[in-house]
Amino acid sequence: METILEERHGTEWAEQTWGDGWTYIKTIVDTATEPFLVLDKDLCVLAANRSYYKLFQVEIKDTEHKYVYEIGDGEWSAPALKTLLLEILPKDTFFAGFEVDHEFPGIGRKVMLLNGRRIYRQGETEDIFPPIILLAMVDITAMTIVATQLADYAATIENKVTARTEKLETEVDRLKKEVDNMK
Repeated sequence: METILEERHGTEWAEQTWGDGWTYIKTIVDTATEPFLVLDKDLCVLAANRSYYKLFQVEIKDTEHKYVYEIGDGEWSAPALKTLLLEILPKDTFFAGFEVDHEFPGIGRKVMLLNGRRIYRQGETEDIFPPIILLAMVDITAMTIVATQLADYAATIENKVTARTEKLETEVDRLKKEVDNMK
């Protein structure tokens, strides 16, 4: 079935327009320093950027044209994440700050914040630009390690202060008793 655009401009024009649009999207995604996945409406990976491949130490063949919940060792298969992703296109929603804490093969534990959003082009060419999902990731592993260390340090200091305060209160009580006994 030909789209309205194909009827107006021909299949070749539609394919060229889609190719140009895809190149535009890929260029933006590849320029980003944070890892990204581009997903189709069925949550199949259309592309990933260099940052994704570098961080997760995976290859294109193990990522592209696979469902997002099948890549790696299932780190993206959390039911809550799947629900969020499946709601983006039909409900035209987005999400931000979904946390994934996972032990990744070869790279160890990573804590990632995920943001998902629909990308589409409205107007005359929307028939040939199927909606896609951009899944952006922010590696907050180092930040969570520092936060844990700070919390542990604060707890240690608090315990020391509490112990010192108790010791001082005991000493004050002892001194009060001595003064009372001197009277």
